[in-house]
Amino acid sequence: MEKNIFARLIAQQLNLQERAVGNTLALLDEGCTIPFISRYRKERTGGLDEVQIAAISNQYERLKEIQKRKETIIKTITDLDKMTPELEKRITDSWDANELEDIYLPYKPKRRTRAQVAREQGLEPLAKILLLQRERDPERAALSQLSTLHSQLSVADAIKGAQDIIAEMVSEDERSRQQLRGAFRRQAFITSKVVKTKADTDEAAKYSDYFDWEEPLKRCSSHRLLAMRRGESEGILRISISPDDDECIERLQRHYVYGNTPCGKLVAEAVEDGYKRLLKPSIETEFAALSKEKADDEAIRVFAENLRQLLLGAPLGQKRVMGIDPGFRTGCKVVCLDAQGNLLCHEAIFPHPPVNKRMEAAMSIQKMLKKYQIEAISIGNGTASRETNDFIRDVLAGRYDISSSQREGEVPQVFTVSEDGASVYSASKIARDEFPDEDITVRGAVSIGRRLMDPLAELVKIDPKSIGVGQYQHDVDQTKLKISLDQTVESCVNNVGVNLNTASQHLLMYVSGLGPTLAKNIVDFRKENGAFTSRAQLKKVPRLGPAAFQQCAGFLRIPNAKNPLDNSAVHPESYAIVEQMAKDQNCTVSDLINHKEKREAIDIKRYVTTEVGIPTLTDILKELEKHGRDPREQIEEFEFDSRVNTVDDLIEGMELPGIVTNITNFGAFVDIGVHQDGLVHISQMANRRIAHPTDVVKLHQHIRVRVIEIDRRRNRISLSMKGLS
Repeated sequence: MEKNIFARLIAQQLNLQERAVGNTLALLDEGCTIPFISRYRKERTGGLDEVQIAAISNQYERLKEIQKRKETIIKTITDLDKMTPELEKRITDSWDANELEDIYLPYKPKRRTRAQVAREQGLEPLAKILLLQRERDPERAALSQLSTLHSQLSVADAIKGAQDIIAEMVSEDERSRQQLRGAFRRQAFITSKVVKTKADTDEAAKYSDYFDWEEPLKRCSSHRLLAMRRGESEGILRISISPDDDECIERLQRHYVYGNTPCGKLVAEAVEDGYKRLLKPSIETEFAALSKEKADDEAIRVFAENLRQLLLGAPLGQKRVMGIDPGFRTGCKVVCLDAQGNLLCHEAIFPHPPVNKRMEAAMSIQKMLKKYQIEAISIGNGTASRETNDFIRDVLAGRYDISSSQREGEVPQVFTVSEDGASVYSASKIARDEFPDEDITVRGAVSIGRRLMDPLAELVKIDPKSIGVGQYQHDVDQTKLKISLDQTVESCVNNVGVNLNTASQHLLMYVSGLGPTLAKNIVDFRKENGAFTSRAQLKKVPRLGPAAFQQCAGFLRIPNAKNPLDNSAVHPESYAIVEQMAKDQNCTVSDLINHKEKREAIDIKRYVTTEVGIPTLTDILKELEKHGRDPREQIEEFEFDSRVNTVDDLIEGMELPGIVTNITNFGAFVDIGVHQDGLVHISQMANRRIAHPTDVVKLHQHIRVRVIEIDRRRNRISLSMKGLS
């Protein structure tokens, strides 16, 4: 019954079919993962994609939390002996968190308030008398009440106590709270002021835009709100959110005050006090949290999308690679890797100031290129990256007189890769386990080399927060961030598929249905028994039962397996269908894969059953068509403009090649090879209005930009893409 309610509510919230939502909830409760449901259960979900299924899952968890909260509220009010059938029905029927808390507020255990003290003094009847506003003389009413109570309180204190009770009643009234929420939604402004004692400090300079800032809360972008909140947490800014106080007080008073009588004036004072002291701070806190949550959600969405693009970056593939972690004083750390990413050698070279052993470094590079038959060179994009890139290209172009060690054959391609997170990886337990006898500099260079070969396989080893493609990632809700980023990594890994015989334990962890324990068991099984020759062998892995096999098998690949379907996204549960298709075409499964005309001759309607429908059959044919093919794009070589090396070389109007390094809501940061990324503001990305930078660019995309402004004092470069391809 409860799940039916959840399905109906989620379907309404997300504008989806209730049946599809109900089936998705059932699959989630069965332990199915989002990638599995999206890829292999389209008949049951009506073809919902991963984003929709993730949204259903998130709403499901939220509703379960609300259900738990309702149970707590009902128990607390029942224990107070204040529960009524009407009140219980209101709580049971409500699925709005704010409404629930409003209902609960008058009964909620709280610290000893001024109103509570007044109630203990017996002043609640007087408060009700004042609220009715029928007495002409409130002081006489107070005196009468004090006489009944045999109280020593003064009349003034009694009236003040009664006003405290009224103020709390106003602040806890559901209609008052909803009315003020409406005002906050319509007209609240967020205001930021600098703390005067911090205004002239160096740490405050980066928040100078917000020293005296005000804008409507509903128009405040996530990056501005998070910047202000960070400034507030650092003690540099003071932030407030407020509607028009006078208008809000006047509207509340119209509801509670019936005329210009002595009692009415006292009630008006109590309403104003309740607004300023209790109601407004409560709703301001609520909207501060709500606006922060919305900003967090948007920042997390941007981060997750950037991470997705980074993880799905074009791989070079299994090539012999030289990885270089560039540096000036400490030198460049150079490693050579075989086609499987295994470390063959490492060396430090010093081609740059202050050491300047350029010839010696060139000889070392040439020697390693020749000895290990290097096919590509991967250079980190950090300190000294541009200088190292130029040095390597000079070596490859033969600009050093070292003919005795010249390498024959094709000249290796040179690529620049992101270093973000490499230092985190090199100091991690994963890196120590992989290279227990090497120091962190060698591990970092290995990571740079492997990122070129397969970004996904290498980057999954690093905490996504450390990869550096986010926006205020350390300021957002860390639990939400982790869930979103983990879902993104899992989605990318399963979208690409994983080579069962070469994948690391850490990569296998993200395969649908596995996790750390089963990933380790697979690696251990592989070491003991050799390479897997079929997916069916997975069933022999300790603790990998039928449920885990069902979830993971379709996402694991075995190149050159006896059964070609083992190197595809066709799930083992569908093998019989493909075999029947091949039989009906009088050919083998391999023939189906290799001959387009045989696939086109298949009428998939013949293979529809109660369990397998057109969506699954269509997916099977698509997979046979692209059998074993990596869905990621092909990598492209890139070279910076030789005219510029530092910011001082830039001239306004100059057109340059660049690489997109980060995407935010307000634009994209672009590396143009001058040790300082430039910003293409969203308004400079196209000659048309765009909703988001991702409508135009993606992470690590090669683009052309025009320099439009250089602020050397703040080290900022403004770029434009308008009119450039």
